[in-house]
Amino acid sequence: MTLDHQAPRPSPALSRLAAAGIVAAVLGTSALLGRRNAPAPDHPRIRRWYRRLDKPSYTPPDAVFGAVWPVLETGMALGGYRVLRQPASADRTAALALWLGTSAMIGGWTELFFRRHALTGSTVAAGAMLASATGFAVTARRIDRPAATTALPLIGWLGFATLLSERIRETNDAEVAPAAQGR
Repeated sequence: MTLDHQAPRPSPALSRLAAAGIVAAVLGTSALLGRRNAPAPDHPRIRRWYRRLDKPSYTPPDAVFGAVWPVLETGMALGGYRVLRQPASADRTAALALWLGTSAMIGGWTELFFRRHALTGSTVAAGAMLASATGFAVTARRIDRPAATTALPLIGWLGFATLLSERIRETNDAEVAPAAQGR
């Protein structure tokens, strides 16, 4: 028996090499942007500004940020890779858009917060990253549960980071705004 109307076959998934290349390019770019704006010893002006901020007592030590981000980026890499390896579909496209958006916002957040001292803008961006990462997990779950699971540590961290960013904005915005405007 032949069917005149067969369902279209989904497009094949990306090859391992293509998926790995895309993940490396996206997260590498995000990491470079983040590094460019980090309050590290090789960025003394950014470092001095960050150290002068009034921060809440629950702000992690600098070393924690350095330890946490590689773990979060590894999760992002695995999640993005797994989604890229799925057959083409509307859910895969949506999950990839959210993954790319989250990756881009990470680099953008460091630019807003550390370089431009835009505390309100960076707090809004932190909330947008949280929403985007959560959207990625929800959408990715429809096509690959392990990919969705890789986003959970990032979602937790971004929830904390959004609260931290808001608290820093609350206690410093009036002091920082004039300095940022003079740039």
